[in-house]
Amino acid sequence: MFIAQTSVPTLWLLIAVVGASIHSARSRRLTRLEIWQRWWAVAALGCGSAWMTVSFLLIPDVMTTAIGFRETPFVTEIAFANLGLAVGGFRAVHAGRRERITIGLIAGMFLWGATIGHLYQSFAHGNGAPGNTGGVLVYDVAIPAVMIILAMRSRSTDAQVAGEGDGRAA
Repeated sequence: MFIAQTSVPTLWLLIAVVGASIHSARSRRLTRLEIWQRWWAVAALGCGSAWMTVSFLLIPDVMTTAIGFRETPFVTEIAFANLGLAVGGFRAVHAGRRERITIGLIAGMFLWGATIGHLYQSFAHGNGAPGNTGGVLVYDVAIPAVMIILAMRSRSTDAQVAGEGDGRAA
């Protein structure tokens, strides 16, 4: 049961990888790098954070139990911080390189800070709850790191994205 519970956050990473892999194999219009950036932004950061938003708002007791914390009014703040990350992830789909790096850094500040908190709770207080260790650590570290790395590898996404939609630069 622990493996199933701790693996839930990594499902968003898996969806991003599978989606980007399939899309990359079939697309002739976008570069592989652009496809991977978009899938990572939408599935991993956007949908993953939206899922966290809904979960912390609708089932806060389940979330705090899974993390190993007592229920606290801060779950609402965590929900809305995740909503901000979700908006950033969805915005990153049509963003340029610099904006994607910025969105990745913003996500990193929250998620890497959460990682430090999870590790502290684990080592200092023996909190081995499924929502405090395992998959959530992979999720919290990987989401912003991969987003930043992909954006840094992008050379001219701005020009490609500007050629879509209404013709304005992103």
